[in-house]
Amino acid sequence: MNKRIEDYGLIGNLVSCALVGKDGSIDWLCLPRFDSDACFAALVGKPEHGRWLITPKDKGPKISRRYLPETAVLETTFETTDGAATLTDFMPLGAGKEEGELIRIVSGVRGSVAMEMDLVLRFGYGQAVPWVRRRDYGIRAVAGPDAIDLVSPMALINEDLTTRAEFTVQQGQSVPFTLTYHPSTREPRFIDDRRVALQGTVAWWHQWVGRHEPPPDVPRDWAEALVRSLITLKMLTFLPTGGLVAAATTSLPEQIGGVRNWDYRYCWIRDATLTIYAFINAGYFEEADEFRKWLLRAAAGDPDQMQIMYGLSGERRLTEIELPWLPGFEDSRPVRIGNAAHAQLQLDVYGELMDALHAARRSNLGPHHAAWHLQSLLLKRLERIWREPDESIWEMRSGPRHFTYSKVMSWVAFDRGIKTVEQFGLEGPADRWRPICGEIRDDIMANAYDPERNAFVQSYGGRNLDASLLQLAQVGFLQPEDARFRGTVEAVERELMEDGMVLRYRVGEAGDGLPGSEAAFFACSFWLADAYVQLKRYDDAAALFNRLLSVRNDLGLLAEEYDPRNRRMLGNFPQAYSHVGLVNTAHNLLQAGGPAAQRAEHKEPPQANAVATKAAPEPIDRE
Repeated sequence: MNKRIEDYGLIGNLVSCALVGKDGSIDWLCLPRFDSDACFAALVGKPEHGRWLITPKDKGPKISRRYLPETAVLETTFETTDGAATLTDFMPLGAGKEEGELIRIVSGVRGSVAMEMDLVLRFGYGQAVPWVRRRDYGIRAVAGPDAIDLVSPMALINEDLTTRAEFTVQQGQSVPFTLTYHPSTREPRFIDDRRVALQGTVAWWHQWVGRHEPPPDVPRDWAEALVRSLITLKMLTFLPTGGLVAAATTSLPEQIGGVRNWDYRYCWIRDATLTIYAFINAGYFEEADEFRKWLLRAAAGDPDQMQIMYGLSGERRLTEIELPWLPGFEDSRPVRIGNAAHAQLQLDVYGELMDALHAARRSNLGPHHAAWHLQSLLLKRLERIWREPDESIWEMRSGPRHFTYSKVMSWVAFDRGIKTVEQFGLEGPADRWRPICGEIRDDIMANAYDPERNAFVQSYGGRNLDASLLQLAQVGFLQPEDARFRGTVEAVERELMEDGMVLRYRVGEAGDGLPGSEAAFFACSFWLADAYVQLKRYDDAAALFNRLLSVRNDLGLLAEEYDPRNRRMLGNFPQAYSHVGLVNTAHNLLQAGGPAAQRAEHKEPPQANAVATKAAPEPIDRE
């Protein structure tokens, strides 16, 4: 079965995650962490690079699937000529940073269904064939530091470097399989009863979703989309540190057969502000504060060494390499791990960090003073470098330029510094920062505004548009009623929209240093809907929001991009920034003074100590 990106569902345990195809094959799993080597890499390779298939022997079954309501538990139903069976997939929480479990339960619903299981374990992104030994509970597979046990009551056959089983499930019967990871130097811990683990996982997610503070009068389909996006963001959160990975995968292509294939299993500073607003407006103050603390730890140290992204625990060395033995998703090469963009200069991250921490203060998240000392040092560095060219929010590989959004976010950094001094009484040279703010604004107006088109352009002296400039009013650089903002929005509508969705920029015109093309970006399309709200074009905003909801996959998940002409998703999946956009746009549409107005400081954000927040569910202790 040739699967598209949207054919996958996500399960996870807040430490790692797996992608499950409609056909019952788990084609992507990194253990024990999001950024660990994959032991199932068929997603960017072939079945022999690792996968775990459980499916009916009867080929061509009718397939339907869903998440158990308000959980991260995935249920796939197969209907054959002889009966129906469900496959329940989930990852129990609380296994620990160096351990992990994935449980699959096949249950008979009607009649009898003959099933088959193929397990192909390949450590090291499909390269290392493990040594497999039989155990009374199933098998153990070991390769170097990694060990996996498969626990099952079924008879297992090892042949052709694959573990197989065949079984029939009758109505009312269930057959469990547990895959458990542990370092090869340790013995595996006790395996819990699978039904108990399922009940505990469902209960934990119900309690977590119960903390959600939905806007009033939210339509049912919007409410379901909000909850699914919030669950997805929680699944992409690395619980031990609070960091949010940009996506679950690496190297899913922005163009089928192209080279725009990147590793997104890291945490970007750029995602900070909008993520914090998404969490606080949904009532998840604890998640917002944990992400705030991750930001402070990651960026701590010499301000000259600040990066645009870090590892899950704040790791700085994210060396990019290619894996030549993997053919890539639909032959989209190369497959990369690591991300060379971590070494780029991107001035906008200074504004993002300052803006995120300012938002956190306004919502009464965490202590102020330690963060302010770091912020003051970062502004000292930005004072020296804001005039320099950089690689932009889009991490271009064509050499540095004076990108407009980078300059705008430099302005945001000093603007938020001034407001912190004025609003919170913290010490800082606001009198020195005010003329810098003015100088940056004058520089942008003189070099980035095209009066003939009444629009801001991507970089100084150029004519290309950039969807990031849809945020000019949201960050407070322009007022929504400013004709130049309206003109920029209208120029994006004319020149960057395809089939109702928004491109980041025109690849061929911008010269980003890479061959090929890319599709429309979900995040940019949500930004346009936000801009419509700010311009009081509410019907246009709602229509675009509904359009974006309509192209989610059947489970409510979004990748990074969407190709409207071929009606398929592209880029890494699921993409946190896309789901952050969905949450924020929903709140902008549903409440007066949503995240866009809060960020522009036209409205106050929700307050952590001024609302009846619900307690977070206790972490599951499984030691």
